[in-house]
Amino acid sequence: MKTSTEAEFRAFMVSRWPRMLRTAHLLTGQHHDAEDLVQTALAKAYVKWERIRRTDDPDAYVWRIMININVDRLRRMKGREWLTTRFPEPEAPDHTDGFAERSAILDALSRLPPKQRAVTVLRYLEDRSESEVARLLGTTVGTVRSHTARALKKLREHAVMSEPATLGRGRGTRGGGRD
Repeated sequence: MKTSTEAEFRAFMVSRWPRMLRTAHLLTGQHHDAEDLVQTALAKAYVKWERIRRTDDPDAYVWRIMININVDRLRRMKGREWLTTRFPEPEAPDHTDGFAERSAILDALSRLPPKQRAVTVLRYLEDRSESEVARLLGTTVGTVRSHTARALKKLREHAVMSEPATLGRGRGTRGGGRD
């Protein structure tokens, strides 16, 4: 292309770019796709610019190129894209509460002496009976009960957990277990 023709095309392109981009954005729904559409249309117009500039309405010719490219683009798409404000996939569960809860439990258990911690973990987190815990720790059921009572009292005093009675719910400290 001659220098004067290139300058003419450049002036045409610069003056039409914002309006073409707006139209392309309305056609595609995506900013990046709109930029690609306008660039492709202008690239095709550049190749044919000698013929386009001699037409009665160069704007209409270039806009027609852009619209045809968009129609071809949509035909080639195997799966249609639908613009929506919602995601089609169900929301993934938020596991951050579980991490906070686990952290609170570990913090609470770290405040207990080793035997009370062992009894609490075996009784309430592993859901074992008092007799099973006594057998595993090599002690008596009475000792398990006393360690359990002291551990629960200490946990409640420190109010570490958001619901302190959670560890003791369903099982009193005086039996009530699966013996």
